[in-house]
Amino acid sequence: SGIRTGGAPLVTLNYRDSKPIYEQVKAGFRKLILSGVLATGERLPSVRELAAQLAINPNTIQRAYRELEAEGFIYSIAGKGSFAAALTEVTDRRREELLSAFDDAAAELLRLGVSEHSLTSRIHQMLEGVEL
Repeated sequence: SGIRTGGAPLVTLNYRDSKPIYEQVKAGFRKLILSGVLATGERLPSVRELAAQLAINPNTIQRAYRELEAEGFIYSIAGKGSFAAALTEVTDRRREELLSAFDDAAAELLRLGVSEHSLTSRIHQMLEGVEL
């Protein structure tokens, strides 16, 4: 599970995108981890390597890595680097975060006077458009 060198970069940037660069880096790595392109335990490029490859400030990469680690997508080992977290841990943690945010939003909507029927029919409409 070595680092990928040479060839196309793991993450690409779109400078015309309104999203900040660090957010684009985060989104790129999230996608690589969730899709299994980066296997559990696979080493990510070092901050310096990726900053040089993308020609951006290392602080930008550092911020993206720090946030990815806080979100559970990667983990760091001092002196060794950053590595892709296990997909099951990532998906379990993300599912819990999203369910908690959903509960908070639903509770607030109910307090704002949105009916239970309105919320459930909205969920049913959404499910009709989503393949499970």
